[in-house]
Amino acid sequence: MRQTVLHRHALGIERVVAHLRERIEPPHASLPDLEELAAIAHLSPFHFHRIYRALTGETVGHTVARLRLSVALRRLGEGASVTEAAMAAGYDSPQALARVFRARLDVTPASLRGDAYAVTPLLQRLAGPDVAVRDAAASPLRVTVQDVAPFEVVVLRQRGAFEDLDRGFGRLFGWAMQAGLGERLERLVGVPLVDHRDVAPREHLFDCAMAFGDGLAMPPAPMSLRTLGGGEHAVLRHVGPYEGLEDALDRLLAEWWPGSGRELRDAPVFHHYLDDPEEVPAPILRADLYVPLAP
Repeated sequence: MRQTVLHRHALGIERVVAHLRERIEPPHASLPDLEELAAIAHLSPFHFHRIYRALTGETVGHTVARLRLSVALRRLGEGASVTEAAMAAGYDSPQALARVFRARLDVTPASLRGDAYAVTPLLQRLAGPDVAVRDAAASPLRVTVQDVAPFEVVVLRQRGAFEDLDRGFGRLFGWAMQAGLGERLERLVGVPLVDHRDVAPREHLFDCAMAFGDGLAMPPAPMSLRTLGGGEHAVLRHVGPYEGLEDALDRLLAEWWPGSGRELRDAPVFHHYLDDPEEVPAPILRADLYVPLAP
C-alpha cells in the first residue's frame, strides 16, 4: 500500500511539473492557479501545496523558478543572446535574468552563450528532485488516528508575520475576558491558511481561534464562528518551537501518510496549542497537529 499510494501521487506531481513546463515554454501562457494544479494531481486543494512540498522538497514557486532558469540555460547553450534567452524564459529583462544567474548559479548569462559544455552541468544542477519517502527508521513518527468530535471556535483572521500571531490571540483573549468567557476557554487553536515558510510576512494569513464550548452567540466582526473537527484525523504531537509545525506536517505527509492507506479529506489542517509560549521555553512547547482523513 505504501508504494501504491506514493506511486499514484508521484505520477500526479509529475503531471503538474509537465504542465508547468508547457506553460513556461514559449509562447508563454498564464501560470495555472492552485485549484488547477490540484486537479491535475488529483489532490485536494486544501492539501496540494503541502503534499507537493513534502514529497518533492520544494514549493511550486521554486519549481517554476527552476524551470524558467532551465529554459534560459538551454537557449544560451544553443547560442541565443542574453536578451533572447531572457524573453524565452519569461523574464522581464536581461538584467533580471542576470541577477538570477548570479544568485543561483554564480555565473553571468553572457559567459554561457554558445557554450553547451558549460551549460550541461548547470542544467543537471537544476534537474527536479525525485519524489521519495524519507527514511523514517531513525526517528519514526508517532501518529495516531483519532475520531474528533466537531467543536466550535471563535476565529480572528490575522495577516502578517508568523512571529506576530500572538497579537491575534491577544485580541481574541481580550474580547473573551470582556465578554466574561475567560474561564470557559477550552482550547487554543490555529488554522494555517498558507505556509509561512513560503510567503512574505505581509502575505501570511492565519486563523487564530479559541474554543469556549457550545452555545456561543455570534462574536462582533471581524471575529466569526467556525466549526472544526468532525471525523477521523491523523494526530501528531510536535515538541519544539511552533514555527516547526509545518516541518512536522512535511514529515507526516512524506513518512506516515503514504503507508497509512488513507486519503486526505477536503478540510483544513489545524493545530491545538498545549502550552503558552510566554510561560514555556520554545524547545519544549507542545502542540498537536490534526490532519483530516477521508472515511
